[in-house]
Amino acid sequence: MATCFRVPISIPTSMPASPSHSPSSRFPPTRLRTLRTLNAFGKSKIPMPPFNPNDPFLSKLASVAASSPETLLNPSSNPDNLPLLDIFDSPQLMASPAHLERSAKYGQRRRRRPPPDLPSVLLDGRIVYIGMPLVPAVTELVIAQLMYLQWKQPKEPIYVYINSTGTTRADGETVAMESEGFAIYDSMMQMKTEINTLALGVAVGQACLLLAAGTPGKRYMMPHAKAVIQQPRVPPIGLRPATDVLIHAKEVIVNRDTLVKLLARHTGNSVERVAKVMRRPYYMDPLVAKEFGVIDKILWRGQEKIMSDVSSHAELEKGAIDAIIENR
Repeated sequence: MATCFRVPISIPTSMPASPSHSPSSRFPPTRLRTLRTLNAFGKSKIPMPPFNPNDPFLSKLASVAASSPETLLNPSSNPDNLPLLDIFDSPQLMASPAHLERSAKYGQRRRRRPPPDLPSVLLDGRIVYIGMPLVPAVTELVIAQLMYLQWKQPKEPIYVYINSTGTTRADGETVAMESEGFAIYDSMMQMKTEINTLALGVAVGQACLLLAAGTPGKRYMMPHAKAVIQQPRVPPIGLRPATDVLIHAKEVIVNRDTLVKLLARHTGNSVERVAKVMRRPYYMDPLVAKEFGVIDKILWRGQEKIMSDVSSHAELEKGAIDAIIENR
């Protein structure tokens, strides 16, 4: 904290003594003794005020004390003014917070509060972004965000952006159990709030289920996103007994059947059709995903006509087979 330096003001000897302006009435005996001592010793004995470059008052006071110390001993022209106020051209008794902020040097400003993290900024806009595989930490955060948004404003929609490879990594290695995706799905199903889902990048496996589980009519895809339906995969077994491997394999089959039934419910397809396309990874661009029932609309305007001119997967496969037959 800056220290305020005040020097007592001398009283001219020619000034007539009056009851209202007498030295004894304005200054106590201790102040009068200090004043006489400073006048007797001269400017060489005037104490220097503390120097603080961030304090305009102390900086000005130190400058005046170094150049003309006698100015500090002269009385104020206006007896009603505060001491040492005459050394300022345009005195201000108190600086505004904006002045203090501008007076600090670059790098010395202190933030009043820490900057918010990105998930908090998105959460304020009722946006939940799933941009990683569905590992337990991601599942915990997503469920907590959904519960908070429903509690805060139950009648406002929630926007879930999905760019996730589900419970696997991009190379296909399993990183979490299928129950992680089912946990988010169950949380979405028990909510009364409208949930808009949007796929950008890729939505694989359980992430594709979350995309299809949005509110009907509010499921979207970017024009270059991909949706992939694939079977759950067994995680690395390691050195386990054969019985444990069999139990784990049965659990994966149960999760596969559950995934098939849920996808059939939200896409409007039969269980047999979903199970058939799930035998191998089934990649869908927005047009195929819309036809299959995973989404309701492609988000970008005008892109549906452009993408409709592109050959479908069946046409591309047929053309490749025809080219191989012709080259034989």
